[in-house]
Amino acid sequence: MKHATFMLIALSAALLAAPSMAFAHCQIPCGIYNDPARFVLLEEHVTTIEKSMAQIQALAKEATPNWNQIVRWVNNKEAHADELTEIVTFYFMAQRVKPADPSNRAAQPKYLREITLLHQMVVAAMKAKQTTDLEHCAKLRELIAKFKASYLGEHARPATEHGHTHDPSHR
Repeated sequence: MKHATFMLIALSAALLAAPSMAFAHCQIPCGIYNDPARFVLLEEHVTTIEKSMAQIQALAKEATPNWNQIVRWVNNKEAHADELTEIVTFYFMAQRVKPADPSNRAAQPKYLREITLLHQMVVAAMKAKQTTDLEHCAKLRELIAKFKASYLGEHARPATEHGHTHDPSHR
């Protein structure tokens, strides 16, 4: 019982001390976007969350768990779930996926599909923060793949030599 109480206190203290930072693209209309790079980042965050979960599970099974390392892996998992959520909300939802005209029979369903997938990603990232269930990582990968296919399928733009599109009117 003492170990469980200590772990709860240590985890709570670590989470409260963790810095809150935003890593999403700027929120001014700069017109410089690199959508494919954001998808790479999303996948990297899922991979890191998955590795963190596996480490937490392995360390917790040891005869004498190293609570310091467990807390560090929990913080790492939380930070990457937050960074994934930052990209989804502040890059895609706030800047890239624009509301469609409800009378546009082609654009409206696509918009609703993409907003729904983005929201589902935020929920899956939240659930990944709450547990070490690797199913949440599998769900995130599935949702990212579906969103990527929908989003880039019709809207892929040629990139400049730096990998950015410079079309402020895009979306």
